Amino acid sequence: MLARLKNTDPLIVLILSAVVLATILPARGAFADAFSIATNIAIALLFYLYGARLSTSEALNGLKHWKLHLTILAFTFVVYPLVGLALRPLSGLVGEDMYLGILYLTLVPSTVQSSVAFTSIARGNVAGAIVSASLSNLAGVLLTPLLVMLCMGVGSGIHIDSSVFVDLAVLLLLPFFLGQITRRWVGTFAATKGTKIVDRGSIAMVVYSAFSAGVVGGIWSNIGVWQVLFLVLFSIVMVIFMLWLTQRGSKLLGFDRSDTRAIEFCGTKKSLATGLPMASVIFGAGGAQLALLVLPLMIFHQVQLMICSWLAARYARQEETPVG
Repeated sequence: MLARLKNTDPLIVLILSAVVLATILPARGAFADAFSIATNIAIALLFYLYGARLSTSEALNGLKHWKLHLTILAFTFVVYPLVGLALRPLSGLVGEDMYLGILYLTLVPSTVQSSVAFTSIARGNVAGAIVSASLSNLAGVLLTPLLVMLCMGVGSGIHIDSSVFVDLAVLLLLPFFLGQITRRWVGTFAATKGTKIVDRGSIAMVVYSAFSAGVVGGIWSNIGVWQVLFLVLFSIVMVIFMLWLTQRGSKLLGFDRSDTRAIEFCGTKKSLATGLPMASVIFGAGGAQLALLVLPLMIFHQVQLMICSWLAARYARQEETPVG
């Protein structure tokens, strides 16, 4: 668990640093435009590396376990959104924009790296986790904007154009498949430190860009300390509830312990690396509103990492303890 927390600490520091820097020195004017282009390039590079690190033969072989993948996709894109819609009364407590941010976090794909890492630590089905998490991100290019249009496009003041599907395909899908094509040359680099470096860097860039627009648009005048504390508490409750639900659901569906752990760690996670770029494409440069929409996802991401770090370590200790 300590090793996993050490790996997540730099990301937390980067995110907080990006928020502080955006608050003190927000990107404006021509620099903001140039930085936005650089951010998109970093995001495209990240998905190129995602494609390069995934073995095509491993993915095709993993697809045979279709029941596992459909279950994880169902938790990610059906159960989570239904929970998000059921939380609609929260808009009267935290405000409409903050609730929409909570709803948006329930619509994004699962994480890739941390889902696989936690499944591995917990002695779960690692191959299944790799394929499921990757499928989640690829499916999210279509499903997330579609869910946003269905769940957030009515009565919220948010207008989504169908062109976002093309934009996301160019930004995320095209680099992914280029990575698959060139995997033989860059696969080793992508599978070691390359993806982690670009992953953290691109997240920090998206956070800085979004919060710069938010600061310029007056985000801090719209957020109270109690709202941030509420999001932390909400995230803790949500993660624990989804971990319980995925575990119970997996057992009822007849999955063994290895598959159940893959479902727990892939079906409960929400991706910051994919969710933030999607938000910037789907909602555009929305100033304070964009920053409010991504704040719940940013906080939720850190909470889920910490709780899942503890749980994965607990599972690992159980495996190492002799029975009887």
